[in-house]
Amino acid sequence: MDIGHYLQRIGYQGPTQPSLETLRGLHRCHLLSVPFESLSIHSGEPIVLEVSSLYNKIVRQHRGGFCFELNGLFLWLLQALGFDAKAVAGRVRNRFTGCYGPPLDHMVILVQLGGRQLLCDVGFGEGFTEPLELKASVEQVQEGGIFWLGLQGGVWVLERREVSGKEGRPLYQFTLEEKKLDDFTGMCLYHQTSPSSIFVCKSFCSLHKENGGRLTYMGWRLISKKGEERTETTLQSNEIPVVLREKFGINLSGDFKPKDEEILPPLEEV
Repeated sequence: MDIGHYLQRIGYQGPTQPSLETLRGLHRCHLLSVPFESLSIHSGEPIVLEVSSLYNKIVRQHRGGFCFELNGLFLWLLQALGFDAKAVAGRVRNRFTGCYGPPLDHMVILVQLGGRQLLCDVGFGEGFTEPLELKASVEQVQEGGIFWLGLQGGVWVLERREVSGKEGRPLYQFTLEEKKLDDFTGMCLYHQTSPSSIFVCKSFCSLHKENGGRLTYMGWRLISKKGEERTETTLQSNEIPVVLREKFGINLSGDFKPKDEEILPPLEEV
């Protein structure tokens, strides 16, 4: 695995010594270059949580992935560059069902830098563009939105707000207990097989754009969002590979089957 090739993949040309400037640049470039996607699941491609396998897929094959893949490889990069970084586990609040997922449902990264803790996440579709400081009850404004972290009983909750000072929509919750990539193996399989997983029920590919926008392919739709502006285009099945190639830089080699079905609530939430 080569750090230089990884940096080329994400289009990063800045300094590499551990600093806030470097971390912000890496995080932003990653989100603008590597899509959050579920295409492997709908192409018959097994997902293997080994760093070498993730590197081959994301860097060599110019693909994206879901949280365990994207944050798993990004964690390797940060540690290889000398950052004090660790993985922690979260539970995503599904915007379709309103339910939180099971434990270890999501992987995020915490970086200790200059006496501060910073939350990094390059594996979440509606996330923040630059790292967030781990501070409770403080709004942090970025071009992609207003983010707020709450803390109760050792559990942190990330919330996205549309209006400053008003309660927003919870995105996910997490704790600060360190995890290893292997700890997420069971949930990686869950997200490839469960009818309660968005990755199983919907084929999608989403990429952050400059100035806070986002482009998303889902099922038979192409959705573009920027602020309050939203456009949606219906796609024919034969147009989907073209859209993935031209809009996201992805060439699928497997037998891809588009999907956009209802997500079932987790059994304990039914």
